Amino acid sequence: MLLNVHAVLTPDEVRAARDVLAAAPWGDGRATAGTQSAQAKNNEQLPEDCEATRTVQQLLLRGLERHQLFFSAALPKQISPPLFNRYGGSANSFGNHVDSAVRYLRNGAGRVRTDISCTLFLSDPAEYDGGELMVEDTFGEHRVKLAAGDLVLYPGTSVHRVEPVTRGHRVASYFWIQSMVRSDEQRRLLFDMDNHLRHLRSNYGETDPGVIGLTSTYHNLLRMWLDV
Repeated sequence: MLLNVHAVLTPDEVRAARDVLAAAPWGDGRATAGTQSAQAKNNEQLPEDCEATRTVQQLLLRGLERHQLFFSAALPKQISPPLFNRYGGSANSFGNHVDSAVRYLRNGAGRVRTDISCTLFLSDPAEYDGGELMVEDTFGEHRVKLAAGDLVLYPGTSVHRVEPVTRGHRVASYFWIQSMVRSDEQRRLLFDMDNHLRHLRSNYGETDPGVIGLTSTYHNLLRMWLDV
């Protein structure tokens, strides 16, 4: 499932994040790339342990915690600490690659199975040309370029790339989610049911027999498929 999640960060939060990142110590993104990715990766990245990374991580995680649509779609069990990259100038692209199945966290803090890949855009589309995230699936290629503060979720199994940035700079956060429901197909069914349930609740209320019955079905499916 590929899903755009709008307004994870408010405009004020985006500005605060950008102010911090503007003075941050950007370095070569290939320093953290795997063997295959290093051949395609040409961008800048923040060190995982710098103060700017920690500051903006907390801001982003607070945005995710309050976003109901994000939780409904991802059903997160564990979120890897968000990282930050920048594309522009001579470091302007990331060719086709697949994310590693497991993300090992720093200092032996554990690992995250990368069920879902995430990119949160921090640059307004008018600030740069190119830089689209291209995600491949069985329906072809999907071109993603979102407003600052918006997030895209897509399966970690997807081949994807970032097109060359030909003007300006594209700043974004990226991270991975291990979901409580491992199957992308099952997560999609639960997400669709949850959306319909919200609509029914708004029209008929929580105590309507049909709403109660479908809510029971949702939680019974969730109970059947959960990995917690």
